[in-house]
Amino acid sequence: MKKWLGLASVAVLLTACSAEQEQPPVKPVYDLPAREVRPDETALHLPPALNGETEFSLIGLAAGLPSLAGSHAEFDAKGQFVRLRLVVTGKGVSGILFDTRRQQLITDSGAVIAVDNQAMTIKRQPDKFELGRGVRVEFDLYFDLPREAKPVVLRAFGGPTLTDMKNLTGTDIKLA
Repeated sequence: MKKWLGLASVAVLLTACSAEQEQPPVKPVYDLPAREVRPDETALHLPPALNGETEFSLIGLAAGLPSLAGSHAEFDAKGQFVRLRLVVTGKGVSGILFDTRRQQLITDSGAVIAVDNQAMTIKRQPDKFELGRGVRVEFDLYFDLPREAKPVVLRAFGGPTLTDMKNLTGTDIKLA
């Protein structure tokens, strides 16, 4: 009997040593179709960043735009327009009021540039909206930078959460 127990123990040990480690199951993902980058834009391949319960994915950048044309107006930049294509996703347990106008662009000289309200209106981009749990919204942010300035960081603000009701601290996302 001892002999059989010994052989059974050796067999179990050999099986455990020779078996491959179990891989965690692959989570299913949505197949989102690829889209062409707009002619004046550079695709960005940056990891997503979190601010509170909001995930930010920067996917496109266009800089040096001298003017914008909308359905009802054309508008010249004071310096240059910079357009960031952004995807925001609600990651919290409830929705938040997301404000596109709170986002800021930091230049290579350290200047903090607010979203250009007139450009956002002309290009019919959203202002404030309810970002629900698991909801993804894609839109453009427009900034008017000095002509010689280079955009280096987006300071992203996700919105009030239970742990940060005023959402005073943004998350800096490097553009390079």
